[in-house]
Amino acid sequence: MPLTHFEGEVIVVDKMKQVPQAVAYLSQFDVVGVDTEARPSFKRGVHYPTALLQIATQERCYLFRLTHIGMPPLLASLFADESICKVGLAFKDDLQGLRRRRNFVPKNCVDIQSMVNKYGILELGLQKIFAICFGKKISKSQQLTNWEASSLTSEQALYASTDAWATLLIYKELKATKPLPKKVVEALKREDIERQRLHQLEVMQSKCNNTNDNNSTQAQKG
Repeated sequence: MPLTHFEGEVIVVDKMKQVPQAVAYLSQFDVVGVDTEARPSFKRGVHYPTALLQIATQERCYLFRLTHIGMPPLLASLFADESICKVGLAFKDDLQGLRRRRNFVPKNCVDIQSMVNKYGILELGLQKIFAICFGKKISKSQQLTNWEASSLTSEQALYASTDAWATLLIYKELKATKPLPKKVVEALKREDIERQRLHQLEVMQSKCNNTNDNNSTQAQKG
């Protein structure tokens, strides 16, 4: 699939004085795409606070560096504003991370994972959902980079803005499409379960065959 990415304006917000202008711009829209990033952890049980908050329209994406500015009240109020739809993926985790920085009551926050089943999409990952909707691929190459670094690389900024923008595009595409009948969705789920079952059987059979081949080889050597 062809690779695509966000081509709009990317604005890094790392100073408190930049927040009012950013929130004022975003507040003009009925719906925005949201994503967050945290420093990756490679140790079990170790989690780092949300380092970056991305909020995108189709033309512009703001990257709020929370390691520099925290979670300002004005920014938190955007998530409590019922008139603006905030769209994310696995959104509950993102919101929990943001609320650890400053508590707020989320309103009108939509997780596209809760929508896709109605359209016969059984995948839950952003990259796969985007590919199904648009026939294009978005890169995940920067996912495990250090989001707490003193400055963001251009690659990080592009990756982060693309993720927030992608959630917005998916939401708009789904809202413009008629959901499938419930019976059709249930049939697709059954087919998917059967495919997974057959795949597991094939994997188990392959392992069995390999084990038998190895045992046969060892016996011949003996």
